[in-house]
Amino acid sequence: MDSITKIYRTGHGPSSSHTIGPGTAASTFKGRTPDAASYRVTLFGSLGATGKGHMTDKVIIEELGPKPAQIVWKGDIVPAYHTNGVLFEALGEDGKVLQKATYYSVGGGEVVEGPMLDAEGQSDGTIFDAQAYNSSSHVYKHNSCTEIQSHLKKHGTSFWEYVEYCEGEQIWDYLRDIWETMQKSIHEGLDNDRVLPGGLNLKSKAKQYYTRAFSLKDVLRRRTLVMAYAMAVSENNARGGIVVTAPTCGSCGVLPSVLYFLKTEFEIPDNDIIKALATAGLFGNIIKTNASLSGAEVGCQGEVGSACVMAATAATQILGGTPIQIECAAEMAMEHNLGLTCDPVCGLVQIPCIERNMTAALRALDVSIFATVGDGSHAVPFDKVIETMKKTGKDLPSLYKETSLGGLATVGINNA
Repeated sequence: MDSITKIYRTGHGPSSSHTIGPGTAASTFKGRTPDAASYRVTLFGSLGATGKGHMTDKVIIEELGPKPAQIVWKGDIVPAYHTNGVLFEALGEDGKVLQKATYYSVGGGEVVEGPMLDAEGQSDGTIFDAQAYNSSSHVYKHNSCTEIQSHLKKHGTSFWEYVEYCEGEQIWDYLRDIWETMQKSIHEGLDNDRVLPGGLNLKSKAKQYYTRAFSLKDVLRRRTLVMAYAMAVSENNARGGIVVTAPTCGSCGVLPSVLYFLKTEFEIPDNDIIKALATAGLFGNIIKTNASLSGAEVGCQGEVGSACVMAATAATQILGGTPIQIECAAEMAMEHNLGLTCDPVCGLVQIPCIERNMTAALRALDVSIFATVGDGSHAVPFDKVIETMKKTGKDLPSLYKETSLGGLATVGINNA
């Protein structure tokens, strides 16, 4: 498995796969083509279907500027390698192609260069050497929760200690910066009550919920605060603000809200929060390695479902859970998100995404309590649940995988 720094990326919302990823690809291709007079960029699959709502064209044009870029939308063509395919072509003064490359935004802001596509989304016959294109350093020698649990049992260590063992002590400075950014995104979201951009005229609610929480008592107050924090980050993401992929932009409100709630409500030290981030990132890494974090590939179970897992493991560790109890929380968190569809209205990361972050944060806390109160025993191993998630995602029709062609995306809304 790769470093968890690839799970936690900082960038502008609203989408890691549709905004951060394509922006990174555009910047990379621009650096390789200094002699280009202009560019032609073809967006396939989910990028072509929902890219306008995710500001994909805007970020690509900005990254390729000041040279002009033509955007071609082909959302009805789904590349075989991955649905989020984008073909970049550098054009000379005469309009002829000087150089081209195909990139795939595979989730969580990660981009890989892959099989070359022609303008119709078909392979042009170029031989694809995956190892040469996408060589990556393997920081972790274990790829499953079962293998890691065996290592922990043998050495008497915890998940966060395992992360330090594999990543080195420098991981703590990185996670400390990530935590600062997460908190800042909460504060910015709570301070902004403007209508969200994009045309849905959706009202911001985080500030309202935060204020009203203090008129409630005990459990209701606490749960409402969690809601407010999750919505604050998600609304900040919808505005194109700076957020942390945890593991994606579309699910960026879940983990920060749970951690910030535990910090402020129970005075949890930042060092403990950062250790919990390490454990959460490790579980996100397991999901990424053995299934997917991409809503366009496996539906929202890969985004909000994975975020729920990460928040549940972090909370369980903070509450004093053992490695077995932490795995129990992870298993429950994903098990009850299986089959979750990705059907954003108008291709915007707003409906149902913002409220979905909120409910996932509450669920993460609930399953963490369940796991720590019990002994952590669970009938289905976490690895088996992730196998099931991957298969479920493959079985989902493309209508429900970030194309805005099915589900809630086809239902009229009421802005009242």
